[in-house]
Amino acid sequence: MAEHKRRVHYSGKYPKKYEEKYKELQPEKYADIKEHVIAKGSTPAGTHISIMVEEILQFLDIQPGQIGLDCTLGYGGHSEQMLKKLKGEGHLYALDVDPIESEKTKNRMRDKGYGEDVFTVKLTNFAQIDEVAKETGRFDFVLADLGVSSMQIDNPKRGFTYKADGPLDLRMDPTKGISAAERLKELTQDELVGLLTENADEPYAQEIAQTVMSFLKAHQPIETTLQLKRVIEKSLSFLPKAEQKEAVKKSCARTFQALRIDVNQEFEVLYQLMDKLPGVLKPGGKVAVLTFHSGEDRLVKKAFKQYLKSGEYEQVARDVIRPTQEECRRNPRAKSTKMRWAIKS
Repeated sequence: MAEHKRRVHYSGKYPKKYEEKYKELQPEKYADIKEHVIAKGSTPAGTHISIMVEEILQFLDIQPGQIGLDCTLGYGGHSEQMLKKLKGEGHLYALDVDPIESEKTKNRMRDKGYGEDVFTVKLTNFAQIDEVAKETGRFDFVLADLGVSSMQIDNPKRGFTYKADGPLDLRMDPTKGISAAERLKELTQDELVGLLTENADEPYAQEIAQTVMSFLKAHQPIETTLQLKRVIEKSLSFLPKAEQKEAVKKSCARTFQALRIDVNQEFEVLYQLMDKLPGVLKPGGKVAVLTFHSGEDRLVKKAFKQYLKSGEYEQVARDVIRPTQEECRRNPRAKSTKMRWAIKS
C-alpha cells in the first residue's frame, strides 16, 4: 500500500511557494481555484494559458479530415482547440523537446479522449520538421508558438525564473546539453556581452558581464537563479537608488532570456524551422507563428518575406497581429506576443 502523503501546509491566506500551491497544481480537481487565479490576471501554477487562440483558429480555418502540426505542444491548450476543429477526423501531430512536461500533457490529452488515432506526440525539436513530414506526409496547417510554457517558468527546479531559488539550468530538455551555470563558465567577457546584447538587447550588458567574470574569477559560485540575480543587483548598484529595483527586475528578465536562448540554441533551431516550413506544407497549407521578443519576430518576418519573393508562399501577413487588450488584461504574459502567418503556394 502506498504511503499516504500529507499536503503541504503554508502560512498566511495564500500559498507562496510553488510546491504549496497544491490546488493550482490540480486544476481538474480544483477548477474554481484555477478560475479565481486567472481572474486575478495570473497563471495557475503548473499550467499554461494559451495565447491568441481565436486569432489562430480564425486564420488556420481547420476542417475535419485535415492533417496538422503543433510544433510546440507545451500544456496542450492550442492542440486541444485544433483537435476540436478536426472533430475526430484527420490527425494532429505535436512536437516537444521537454520530456517532463510533454508526457504530462500527452496523458492529459489521452484522458480527454484524444487517442493515437487522432493525436500523436513526438519528442523531437521542431528543427526536424522535415524528418517528421517524411513519416506523416505534408501538412494542411502548422502552428509554432515560440514562447516558454508557464509550467517551466513557474517551477523553480527548472531554473527559468529569478523569482525563486533553484538550479541555474534553463534547458528545455534537462537531459541534453549543458546548463546555463555551466555555460557561463565557458564564456569570455566579450562573448557574454555579445550574448546579452544579441539575445535580449540588454543595455547593461557590459556591466553585468564584467561582474559575472569577477565573481567567477574569485571562485564565487553562480550556480543558482538567486545567485545570478544577486550578481545583476551588484552590477547595477551604480544606478540611483530610486531606479535600481525596476532596473534589476528588467535586467534579470533579459539576462535569463538571453541565457535560455543560448543554451537551447533557439535562434539556430528557429532558422531551421523557417527554412524547412515551405517544404512541409501542402499547396494552400497555412502556418501561424507566435513570437515573444523582437529578435524572433525579425527572423520570422524576414523568412516569410524571402519565401514570398521566391514564390514558395502565395501570401504572408502584411502586418503583425497582436492580442486584444482584454486578453492581455486576463493574461499579462500575452502582452509581448506577435503573430505572423503565411500561406503556401
